[in-house]
Amino acid sequence: MKIVVSLGGSVFGNDVERIREFGRVLDTIAEKNQLFVVVGGGKLAREYIGKARELGASETFCDYIGIAATRMNAMLLISAMKSAAKKVPVDFLEVEETSKYSKAVVMGGTFPGHTTDATAALLAEFVEADLFINATNIDGVYSDDPKKNKNAIKYDRMSPAQLVEIVAKGSMRAGANVVIDLLAAKIIERSRIKTYVILGEPENLLRAIEGEIIGTVIE
Repeated sequence: MKIVVSLGGSVFGNDVERIREFGRVLDTIAEKNQLFVVVGGGKLAREYIGKARELGASETFCDYIGIAATRMNAMLLISAMKSAAKKVPVDFLEVEETSKYSKAVVMGGTFPGHTTDATAALLAEFVEADLFINATNIDGVYSDDPKKNKNAIKYDRMSPAQLVEIVAKGSMRAGANVVIDLLAAKIIERSRIKTYVILGEPENLLRAIEGEIIGTVIE
């Protein structure tokens, strides 16, 4: 299978052992699949974006700072993997070339205004992926933010149209932290990409690949 994983920077973390464990699991997945991983900027991106805003930077410039942070995180993950190419592609054409000689390709962001979720969804569309996994800091898609609304309802399954409706409320500011962003949801909808939204733990990636429903399935 061709599998695209969006690994949120917030779940990626800075702990070396956690990064090592993600690398081990992703190597296991790459043994039998063509794997593409898009890594978010997380705390590093938000910290630098916040400082840049205080200094008067535009949102577009803040996006470029965030992209740089995602690529640094991608390099960390590559360091923990045996199967990944030792290169961070800057666009999908480079991804395509790199995948010709590597079972795993790891990248960060690509263009201002696109979160890494959107980048990953577009990549899934571009490579005609069989499965798109969004590993985030929430265990699925809810009717509202479960951290703010204890009555929020979790969906085990939903349609792409339902996903678009729910995430339309989210923020598009640089560094925004939402379960999945609107552009990504619309790409999923137009391409009918089978998508899992899961809590970003290494073992959950393996369980999702094996077809176990542990978050929200969108199809």
